[in-house]
Parts: sequence; C-alpha cells; structure tokens
Amino acid sequence: MLKRTLALAIGLSLGVSSAALAATWTGGDDLPTNPLACDGTAAAPVAKPYDGGEVTNQPDRKGKPIKVVDVPKLIGIGYFNATSKGIADAAKELGNVDAKTDGPTQANIDQQISFIDNYITSGVDGILFAANDPVAIAPVLKKALAAGINVVGYDANSEPNARQWFVNQAEFNGIAKSLVDNMAKEIGEDGSFAIVTSTFTTPNQARWISEMAAYQEKCHPKMKWLETVEAQEDNVLSFNQATTLINKHGADLKGIFGMTSVATPASAEAVTQAGQCGKVAVIGLATPNAMKPYVAKDCVKSVVLWNPVDLGYAAMYTLRAAADGDLKPGATSVKAGKLGELQVINGSEILLGAPYTFTKENINDFDF
Repeated sequence: MLKRTLALAIGLSLGVSSAALAATWTGGDDLPTNPLACDGTAAAPVAKPYDGGEVTNQPDRKGKPIKVVDVPKLIGIGYFNATSKGIADAAKELGNVDAKTDGPTQANIDQQISFIDNYITSGVDGILFAANDPVAIAPVLKKALAAGINVVGYDANSEPNARQWFVNQAEFNGIAKSLVDNMAKEIGEDGSFAIVTSTFTTPNQARWISEMAAYQEKCHPKMKWLETVEAQEDNVLSFNQATTLINKHGADLKGIFGMTSVATPASAEAVTQAGQCGKVAVIGLATPNAMKPYVAKDCVKSVVLWNPVDLGYAAMYTLRAAADGDLKPGATSVKAGKLGELQVINGSEILLGAPYTFTKENINDFDF
C-alpha cells in the first residue's frame, strides 16, 4: 500500500491523472489492461494477427491415431480432475486419440517442466498444458514444437510463441468484471477487501488481478484493496492465509477474493470457522461441488467460474484440429464437438465463453 500511495502522490505532483496512475495491486502483472464498460456493454472485438508458435517439420497426422499427454499445473485437485475428464471425454469421442493426464502433485514449475521434458523424450504427438509460470515454461514448450509436437495450452497461458494455441476459459476482463461486480454487490461501494491468490507469477491469476484493479478503479472507485497474499494452490496454506487476513484486518475486512479453486473454498471455511459468515463475503473462482456446503448455509452467495470439463474438452478438440492441419494461423473459429464452433480471439486464443455465476438457486444443477 505504501508503494501504491507514494507512486500516486509522485505522479499527481507531476500532473498525471489518478486514473492513469491506478497502481496494479500486488499479484497483478504489468501488461496493459482493458476494463469492460461498467454497464455491461460488450467490447468490440479487436483483430490481431496470429502470434502463436510454429511446429517444426510437423508429420502428417491428419486422421491418424495420436498420443497426447496433458500436464496441468498439478494433479489431484477437483478443478484439474474436471479438465482431465473433459480431455478424456473428447479423446473417446474423437476415437483416434490416446490421451492421459500426468503432472506434479504440487503447483511447482520446475517439476512441471521436468514432466514435459520427459514426455518429449519418450515421444508424444501432442502436449496439453496449464502453465505454472508463463516465462519459465516457454523453453521446454519451444523444445516440443521444435521436435514436431503439437502444443496447446488451456487455463493458464505461456508466452504465445511457445505454443500454437491457448484455450481461454473466459476473457480476463470478463472474469474481472464478474468478480468485482459481485463483491461490490455484497460489501457495498466503499467496502474493503483482500485477495488470496496462488503465486504472484501464476499467469492467469496475475492477469485477472490486474484487470480487476483496472475495472474497480473505473467502475467501483471507492472500494478499498487491503492486500494480496500467496497460497500456492495449497488447501491448508489457503485456509491459514485467509484466517490471518481475518485476524489482521478485523472489522475493516469486508470481503475476500479467492483466485483459485483451492483458495475460494478454503477462504469460505476460514470465514465459517471464524464465525464471520454474513460479515466477510467470499467471492471467487471454484468448482460448484467444492462450494455447495458454503452456499447452502449462505456463507457464500456467488461463485464465478466456467465449466472446466468443457475447457478440457475444448482443448483436446483444438489440439486434434491443429494436428490434422485443420486449425491454421488466420483461422477465425474451430469446431469443438458438442460445444459447436468456438471463436478465435487475440491472435491465437480460442474462447470457451463468458463466465458463469453459481448461486443458491442454480448451483445444485451442476456436478463437477
């Protein structure tokens, strides 16, 4: 907060507007932001040339059986169990894909790189990934491309030229708007909040946080950010971090954003055990099944997400299309089985769709 205040003060003394100096909250990245309209008016799509990577000497795989490995941030949590199910469902539906999920049991970039490197050596036709760090993972993904392997990301991106395509669960500014609007609805326009994230370098969380900061500054300027804490996508650490926030900020803390599918239910459990349900709102990204107990007892009123089964499913269809040569640079859409045609955005991203808000009225309609 001190750095944020000093930067603003210095900037104002130089005649720069406060809006231009809206500091990125801790945990956000330094990329440009594009906050959506406060009234929900859709942003006009911006055309952008293909910026993904190229496979070196890609073999003719059209219609042929291929072997694919999925290496998410980590295995063994509900969210990536769901994306893995979607990948398996799509592989079975396609009929010519042998797909498996493998990876670290902790969100550790070094371990993730080792898994990918080992599969390059052992031999696969395609790699799906969700990056723990967009920069650190890039060299091993480029190594895969150079080895003739099709590479597609989902959930958490790499540097664009390190993979061919990235399946984006929802546009970052759309997620940001949904999260901040829901929080403002619960804690009021002048409420104070904190954030429990994964790490300050995890790409999707960092992008969401920056877009949230920009949207809050634009549309809910009186809301107050207190701090952001890291929890490594670890359940116990997430609970402990949320508990620390509750104890540290006391009555000043009106809401907690959970930026991962682990942090959100852990924060809700911390609020529950602290006896703060109804006093500290929890808004975040999580699977419905993890949040049903807290929604049922009104400790959590809204959960923002997309269908991670569909995300994995779309990623598998995207990789198959790239392997077949049907999805090429300059394409505007890709066919994704039961999901229909998905739009290409931002040069080399496939958009799954808009974020969805789960509430007490609809959450029991979903099972993942």
